[in-house]
Amino acid sequence: MTAPEKTVADFWFDPLCPWAWMTSRWMLEVEKVRPVEVRWHVMSLAVLNENKLDELPEEIREVLRTEAWGPVRVCIAAELKHGSEVLGPLYTALGNRFHLQGLPRDRATIAAALEEAGLPVELADAAFSDAFDAELRASHQEGIDKVGQDVGTPVIAVPGADGEQIAFFGPVVTPAPKGEAAARLWDGTLLVASTPGFYEIKRTRTQGPVFD
Repeated sequence: MTAPEKTVADFWFDPLCPWAWMTSRWMLEVEKVRPVEVRWHVMSLAVLNENKLDELPEEIREVLRTEAWGPVRVCIAAELKHGSEVLGPLYTALGNRFHLQGLPRDRATIAAALEEAGLPVELADAAFSDAFDAELRASHQEGIDKVGQDVGTPVIAVPGADGEQIAFFGPVVTPAPKGEAAARLWDGTLLVASTPGFYEIKRTRTQGPVFD
């Protein structure tokens, strides 16, 4: 028997977002229990919110101004110089430090993540440069064009009923499901994606991210 053809899920992330991190850990679990391949892409909360900063609380505006540009710039630089296959390991290395270890989002932390991912630590310099911002914006826009403006991160694009990609914000979930629970959520995601005219399921979040 031949192995089943893998379903591709395109995943847009910003390393700063804890909710995207939770969803990404679920997708890694899905790869273990379903014939699925995740393709990683960068989107940017800084770009997403740059024209509506005045509508946001001051503490969020400060993060977007001072911390949000660096990690995504480094991710884009790494992808351009070393290929898209480095994004998954780099995202994991960054996310472990940002979300699990609570380390500062500074050059030293980014450099350590690059080293763990087998990438040159000099790529951390990209955090302080706009040299790759055009490519960053293009990657971000690719995801937004699939899903629309009224979203955040993550964005996931999966095959719909006719094979064309259907993109969603989310699923937002905590903690990240594992094993058969992860598989069931994935199956449900494909089910709603194959339903013509389906747009949204949502409820108020009553729990913060649970990292386990």
